[in-house]
Amino acid sequence: TNVGSYDLPDGTELKKKMSIGYIIGGEAEYQFAKKFSVAAGLNYTTQSCGWEDFSYWDEGVIKVKNQSDNLGYIKVPIVANCYIFKGFAVKAGVQFGYMVRSKFSAHGTADMDILGDGVRREVDLYGTVDVTDQYKRFDLSIPVGISYQFKVPITIDARYQIGLTRLNQQTYEGVKNSRNSVFTLTVGYKFKL
Repeated sequence: TNVGSYDLPDGTELKKKMSIGYIIGGEAEYQFAKKFSVAAGLNYTTQSCGWEDFSYWDEGVIKVKNQSDNLGYIKVPIVANCYIFKGFAVKAGVQFGYMVRSKFSAHGTADMDILGDGVRREVDLYGTVDVTDQYKRFDLSIPVGISYQFKVPITIDARYQIGLTRLNQQTYEGVKNSRNSVFTLTVGYKFKL
């Protein structure tokens, strides 16, 4: 997952790092022609993004590492499938998401005169914070991908979700407008109803 970027106090853009989450859910498919079908699903997915470690000076050396946003969504994908050959499909559609969880976590230390007594101490600055109010709850994206169903009823599905909705609730100085960009790989069991 890739959710955005921001600038350090000196104006340097902080590089993003991809993070790994999980997805669980189900999907129902209706085959209305030999090569075409439509499917709708309901999933819960975790989406997170990290940033590179960095240090900067602010009346003392501040070191920050292991930064990440960890988001949880309930998503409803609706996709059209075109079967190129038996078992292999390309797909595209629309996906509606609703954020139910959002945590920002980071670990940092600062070499500062935190007490004002002239003694520099290394202090812990960060932890985990609920940042749900900083993000928009609704998320709209376009999923595109491919899938393959084996002779046994096992299907592998790979999708890339192109985010259309700006995540930020407001625009802050140094924070880029970000959108969800998510790659998912799922393995499922397919059966007839």
